Amino acid sequence: MNQILDFEKPIVNMREKIIELKKLSADSDVDLTKEVKELENKLDILEKDVYSNLRPWDKVQVARHQQRPTTLDYVGEIFTDFIEFHGDRYYSDDAAIVSGIAFYKGEPITVIGHQRGKATKENIKRNFGMPHPEGYRKAIRHMKQAEKFDRPIVCFIDTKGAYPGKQAEERGQSEAIAYNLIEMAGLEVPIVCIVIGEGGSGGALALGVGDHIHMLEHSTYSVISPEGAASILWKDPNLAEKAAESMKITSEDLKGFGIIDDIIKEPKGGAHRNFKEQAQNIDKSLTKSLNELNQKNVADLLEDRWLKYKNIGKFSETSI
Repeated sequence: MNQILDFEKPIVNMREKIIELKKLSADSDVDLTKEVKELENKLDILEKDVYSNLRPWDKVQVARHQQRPTTLDYVGEIFTDFIEFHGDRYYSDDAAIVSGIAFYKGEPITVIGHQRGKATKENIKRNFGMPHPEGYRKAIRHMKQAEKFDRPIVCFIDTKGAYPGKQAEERGQSEAIAYNLIEMAGLEVPIVCIVIGEGGSGGALALGVGDHIHMLEHSTYSVISPEGAASILWKDPNLAEKAAESMKITSEDLKGFGIIDDIIKEPKGGAHRNFKEQAQNIDKSLTKSLNELNQKNVADLLEDRWLKYKNIGKFSETSI
């Protein structure tokens, strides 16, 4: 069963009316071609109006859509000969992060990303895309392997955040995230990060220290979920919509702040509406980034990465 978001209900209702009219016309002698055409024109206008004016909370809902493509969906479509590796060599494997090597345009590459499920059984297996420390240790292990063999790294970001459970904290969740941030900053190979769904808190940032950071048009990237922010600010998670409006978590907001480099356009209605088109859009941005980054020597790559993060949040004071 397809998930229908609240703001999509007028669109769905009109589509149903068009289907009913077509069926009625086919089952009777009444010609309703003109009426159907008028409704289809109105539907086209309505879709353009709704999808081009999505509010931040609407985009949160699109980013969380249960049919939204995942890391493994894109890996299978964009790359070839993907081989997944498992385990952090310390504790265990974490299915909330997938990591491996593949070919991209004939060149070897390391691909790492958060992985959530689309159905209940898979979500339980993947811990709803919320990694444990071993997931981040697995990721950095393969990043260092990529550095050793001079392979570019592509990270797909899609998580509500790192798993906050007691056992994860006992095994060093915070340390694992901090270690990834430090190590990624100094890796001597190109790193491209793409937010494909939710980019939540340090759990997202642990795969997000890259030379180029891209976001899908309707994805989000934030230090906390709107529900979490509402709970802290107003002691009421039901005010998540209000929080989303003020948190500046959309791709447009973050592009304006200089936190991300590029917004990757989504098909009308979101990535789940046309997966092939979305994969092609990501492919174009990824090709452009890697072509640019592969031209840099190691010294320039590291210097530019340092300056990129040094300038985030930079501000100046003026006297009144």
